[in-house]
Amino acid sequence: MTGFERRNNKLGKIVMSKEKLLENKEEILAKYAAPHKKSNRPRILTKKERKILGIGRDEGKAVLSYARISVRKVKIVLNLIKDKNIDEAIGIVRYTPKAASEFIIKLLKSAEANATIKDLNRDALYVADAFANQGPTLKRMMPRARGTANRINKRTSHITIVLKERKD
Repeated sequence: MTGFERRNNKLGKIVMSKEKLLENKEEILAKYAAPHKKSNRPRILTKKERKILGIGRDEGKAVLSYARISVRKVKIVLNLIKDKNIDEAIGIVRYTPKAASEFIIKLLKSAEANATIKDLNRDALYVADAFANQGPTLKRMMPRARGTANRINKRTSHITIVLKERKD
């Protein structure tokens, strides 16, 4: 370890200074782009590394956590708007008669606002990524005949929408 690095005690990960990160920018970005040998997932960068390297500056992102709707219902609407322009996506969601449409239209507007704050052109925005992950399940009981009970699973989801500028 040089004078620019220090070890994070919790994770055992080497944390580099800003100068060291900027010197090794190309090398770190190449490592980030390459998938991991075993899991085929990209390397996880710290918040500081992402900020200094400029990862995430070209996108507007909105996340809704613990939405009281199942992932299965949300994915139906999200699949309709992937790779669509922002205006077209809002139009599709507005006239889709699904319960998830209310959540998704709010998320689209929030992601659009986040993108315009980062000085991205609103007319060139498109839905680059849209996905829903399962959240915690609320378990409830419903009384049934003969003193028994059935379990009711009230599912929640975490919905994420990412907008990027379309490169022409």
